[in-house]
Amino acid sequence: MKRASDLINEEQRKQVERAVVEAEAKTSCEIVPVVATESGRYDRPEDMIGLWLAILAALTIWLVLPRQLGETGSWDSLPIYVGLLTMVAGIVVAFIAGASIGSRIGWLRRLFTPRKQMQEEVSARARETFFDKRVHHTSGSAGMLIYVSLFERIAVVLGDQAILDKLGQTFLDQLCRQLTEGLRQNESSDAICNAIAEAGKQLAGPFPRVAGDVNELHDALVLID
Repeated sequence: MKRASDLINEEQRKQVERAVVEAEAKTSCEIVPVVATESGRYDRPEDMIGLWLAILAALTIWLVLPRQLGETGSWDSLPIYVGLLTMVAGIVVAFIAGASIGSRIGWLRRLFTPRKQMQEEVSARARETFFDKRVHHTSGSAGMLIYVSLFERIAVVLGDQAILDKLGQTFLDQLCRQLTEGLRQNESSDAICNAIAEAGKQLAGPFPRVAGDVNELHDALVLID
């Protein structure tokens, strides 16, 4: 699975940064866009893939190996320990191979990961990033985080207390729906830029840009690999 820094090239980063500058020219709010490769480790799905592959390997070995082990009067049959060792080795190799494949192929790991678990992991990492990037620490309590997690294909939009007080959670949910719809149809950078532009437009009313307003957070796309 490719990392966020590999999927978002330099030109796309600059495109998002320009969108942040243009949006913040209309509002005193601080907008921080983040793209993460993934928000959780998800070891269990990798183990599940390895387990299923190990089961298939065991069945295949059982069907392929001759089963007349130790048959009286025959010297063509294999010693029983050879079959057992072959079975054990096949299961171990298949499990390791399955876990390795699961860690590298995103769609396959998603298939074995509960949707609810992915949503919980993305929400938790988005809130962690909200505090780590000091989005909560703006002077007017008017910071906004636009968070996109590539592996889970889930986005989260978080706003500080002042945004919630004046525009409500409904505004953030609508912006998130616009973002996710854009991510389905467009390049990630285009969808993020459109969401940033819409955020700037909506925030300009209750949080207009004023003379002497200080840019408290760096206008950049944050990539988390």
